[in-house]
Amino acid sequence: MKDGVRLAATIWLPEDADERPVPAILELIPYRRRDGTVFRDMKMHPYVAGHGFACCRVDIRGSGDSEGLLTDEYTDLEQEDACEIIAWLARQPWCTGAVGMTGISWGGFNALQVAARRPPALKAIIALCCSDDRYADDVHYYGGNLLTEDGMWSSFILGLGALPPDPQIVGPRWRSMWRERLGATSCWSSTWLRHQRRDAYWKRGSVCEDFAAIDIPVYAISGWDDTYFNAVPRLMAGLTGPRKGLIGPWTHAYPFLGEPGPAIHYLKEAIRWWRHWLEGIDDGLMDEPAYTTYLKDPHRPAHCYPDHPGRWVRDPAWPSPNVQDKVLFLNAGTLENDPTEGTPMRLRSPVTAGRDCGRYGGYGGSVPDMAGDQRREDGLGLCFETSPLDADMDLLGAPALDITLGSDSTSGTLTARLCEVFEDGVSTLVTWGALNLRHRASFENPSPVPVGEPVRLRLSLNHCGRRIGRGSRLRLALSNQHWPVLWPQPAMPTFTVAPGTSRLTLPVRTPQPDDGLHLFDDAEISPPVAMDVLEDETHSRLLAIEATTRRETLTLTSNHGRFHLPDRENETWSRVSDCMSMTEDDPLSARLDTGWVLGYRSGEANAEATSRVVVTATEEKFRLEWRLEVRENGERIFEREGGEWIDRDHL
Repeated sequence: MKDGVRLAATIWLPEDADERPVPAILELIPYRRRDGTVFRDMKMHPYVAGHGFACCRVDIRGSGDSEGLLTDEYTDLEQEDACEIIAWLARQPWCTGAVGMTGISWGGFNALQVAARRPPALKAIIALCCSDDRYADDVHYYGGNLLTEDGMWSSFILGLGALPPDPQIVGPRWRSMWRERLGATSCWSSTWLRHQRRDAYWKRGSVCEDFAAIDIPVYAISGWDDTYFNAVPRLMAGLTGPRKGLIGPWTHAYPFLGEPGPAIHYLKEAIRWWRHWLEGIDDGLMDEPAYTTYLKDPHRPAHCYPDHPGRWVRDPAWPSPNVQDKVLFLNAGTLENDPTEGTPMRLRSPVTAGRDCGRYGGYGGSVPDMAGDQRREDGLGLCFETSPLDADMDLLGAPALDITLGSDSTSGTLTARLCEVFEDGVSTLVTWGALNLRHRASFENPSPVPVGEPVRLRLSLNHCGRRIGRGSRLRLALSNQHWPVLWPQPAMPTFTVAPGTSRLTLPVRTPQPDDGLHLFDDAEISPPVAMDVLEDETHSRLLAIEATTRRETLTLTSNHGRFHLPDRENETWSRVSDCMSMTEDDPLSARLDTGWVLGYRSGEANAEATSRVVVTATEEKFRLEWRLEVRENGERIFEREGGEWIDRDHL
């Protein structure tokens, strides 16, 4: 880089690239390319390189084998580095001068951010499982509410950043680089918790602030069981240049690894995109409908499952002319076409409401973090439902709730869940949304709720793609708690809702003749990295309820296994425990205790980092405590901990 810092990269090239230069594709992320993402990188980048591209996977400054320090997500320096890398790639003798950028999660975020900076050689991007709005639906805040995912994420980053670079790559400097990283250790939640509203901190790197800044083609991709699918339709609606959108049934993974299935031949789709925009080869890609989604068929709930039944559908754009609004009124326990007045209804959920709604973002496979049967949750809220449907109904888009309510408190959160209720009573979560009522008018300038006065607000639920089956009922369930996904507010308010004054708008899609076409081949990959499994992957979900205190503790534990990679003679291992507890009817008893163990062995380096983040709260402040311990060859060589009080800001 221009300041002298050296960044580490793995580059895959076609064998004849020196004689026949090719376009280059950049992926820039901090997840340690030699031992972290290598399991998926080797399935993807060599395949794309084998079809005529140079693939460059770079460790972000301060991560993996790169020099410097990593201080936060999506910094200006990170984006400046990316622009410099793109210019470097374009100058190489094996490159035609055309560069694309891709990535999932962090890499999707910075692909969008770098596109907005318009480096001359960057011609197109593919952004997967990411967001255009860092405040709206990343892992920190949602609907103006604090996500417990914030502490879980900072615990992971705390441990990951404490692992050393690879001595095989950086040589004898590895220990001094490692010590420099350890000396800069901090818990990033300390920063994130100090920005509880949508201020300048979150606007930086949120490309929705100026969609016009992106003038190159964008392919936005996610999955319905991921965290970030709302960004795909927003990008489709907000961008003005060439764009495509794809939402499958998957969680947080590349579509060729997609779980729940079906996985698709994503690499073929990506190669078509790169050939069109980096080489000018037109095979009709951009003549196809711009917005492709997977409409899931009705299915019974489970905390994990291998596949989703359903079909692929295509729409010419988003918003789609194939989708029309259907309005239903919230009457006395019913959803009906016409409003009916009645006696006001009361809503006061226990603080433990929400425990069966799954994790904020799913990770797929055998990880038991999806929403289970919603009957308990429905019973803890205020429900409105239709009569049994006399025909299938396809939903594609974001349902919206326009509601008038009264509150006996100046604060509170409204959560709305839309469920399909089968004839035997089983309730499956279709989509949900939540809003901190103090953020009802603005995420930048929250204000107290006027007590005893009717408040009109709009709550947009998450986008969904789902068929509701004939004979099922649609149920809208309202609650004012959503633990452990959302941190509870100090008060336990009671809301009142008058029948006939509120309405639910459903995005109903009219089926099209080409629905259900076979659009994607089965997934193909290059050979995965050779590995010896030293410890198997295991996952568990444990709910414990103390009978006397009524304290509920939900513990999600994942051992991601231990692996030896003989081609580079290293080992990697990791495991995590997320423990969330709450005492019934006491929102101030909420506690998040999350910790990781991450290990790495290569050459002289043999290190294990143990991180822990604990979040609690009083009525006025959050308490953040964290600890990092690092061992080398089993001996503790570093430890650091911190604790601080942070004012609650309308939360």
